Amino acid sequence: MATFMSACESCGACCAFFRVDFSIYELQSLGGTVPDELAEEFNGNHARMCGTNAMPRRCDALAGTIGKQVGCSIYESRSTPCREFPEASEGCARARLSYGLAPLNNPFDALFGTTPAIDSWPTTL
Repeated sequence: MATFMSACESCGACCAFFRVDFSIYELQSLGGTVPDELAEEFNGNHARMCGTNAMPRRCDALAGTIGKQVGCSIYESRSTPCREFPEASEGCARARLSYGLAPLNNPFDALFGTTPAIDSWPTTL
């Protein structure tokens, strides 16, 4: 039986492009799942994944080489923004382009004709 591999497993660009902010109630110390040692509180109500606040950005939970093979060291415990980040979205394309990776075609958008051809995507941000 073939094993499905998400394009995310060979990318990781979003983990090294965006700040990852989430409710402090997602921290383990407050009943959530995100390990406290991988996040920093920044305004009383929100936490941010360590490594995503400075330049160059790279989430401390990201393991591997961007564009080759990556994994999240807290995948099962990751924050809501990480769980909900859509593969092949506009944000995904921006992150991938910043690392010289081609945007992904979203198969669902392709069914409805809303994804432009890859050669029509901007080459710079």
